Amino acid sequence: MIKVENLVKTFGTKRAVDGVSFSVERGEVLGFLGPNGAGKSTTMRMITGFIPPTSGRVLVGGFDMVEKPTAAKRLIGYLPENAPAYSDMTVYGFLSFAAEVRGLRGSAKKQAIHRAVEMCFLEPVLHQTVDTLSKGYRHRTCFAQSIIHDPEVLVLDEPTDGLDPNQKHEVRGLIRQMGEKKAIIFSTHILEEVDAACSRAIIIDRGRVVANGTPAELRRRSELAGAVTLRVSGVNGAAVRERLSQLPTVKRTTILEEDNHAVTARAFPKSDVNGVLARSIAEAMQGWRIEELHTEEGRLDEVFRSITMPDTAETQEASKKK
Repeated sequence: MIKVENLVKTFGTKRAVDGVSFSVERGEVLGFLGPNGAGKSTTMRMITGFIPPTSGRVLVGGFDMVEKPTAAKRLIGYLPENAPAYSDMTVYGFLSFAAEVRGLRGSAKKQAIHRAVEMCFLEPVLHQTVDTLSKGYRHRTCFAQSIIHDPEVLVLDEPTDGLDPNQKHEVRGLIRQMGEKKAIIFSTHILEEVDAACSRAIIIDRGRVVANGTPAELRRRSELAGAVTLRVSGVNGAAVRERLSQLPTVKRTTILEEDNHAVTARAFPKSDVNGVLARSIAEAMQGWRIEELHTEEGRLDEVFRSITMPDTAETQEASKKK
């Protein structure tokens, strides 16, 4: 439903987007991740036809966004960054306006407004003007206009920005639900949203795609993936480190915490040992009192930092060695 081919956007001498390519199928929710200034919003604006690309192309439902913009845009629902809306309109008036812009009239318009209001929980503020709304309700109102015409493609720029935890939970649930039948792409810098709503994620940094995969695939790129964390009582850190270092599957060991009662350590595998490490550690520790032992899945925040801040990560590692 969305196909982005070698997309480039320059502003003067700055190359904001540099050869980005990816696709999004129906039934897929793609998280578009990256630090501030990475090129997320610029890419979204080109996908929706808000700004033209310097080079490359965007296809939506098979329609080229530059050559056939009207046909492509009919398929898209768009929630821009910061959720803009006409502040002097009521919520109902704004949604009515958005429905008419999308070509809806009569009973079809009424049904579309009712569906969007119900899905976005806007009944309590339906007749308030937009300028009197809280940030959360304002965001929901703009989200409602993006789905007013039941589009096949949804492009959402920071859809949970400024929402409280309960509102974020509602929006993520809504995205998951709609993602079963639509093609959805949403940008975010909140890593927990990848697990909460995405079937796949792309990480963009300095205008380029640097990672692309399912949440599980991205977590496997974490240094922590497959590591075993354990807590042993009645021994000291040196004894734990020595015992673990004797195992052929252990690459290195880190003592995370040590007190008079117990030691918490983490053992990193030499390679993907498919759960063998935890079993071999448990066997090696027989006779000791193991209070806790579990295998780490890997952490998205660690993957994100290692990919988007490689220089910083190298500097920190060098400092640790000193």
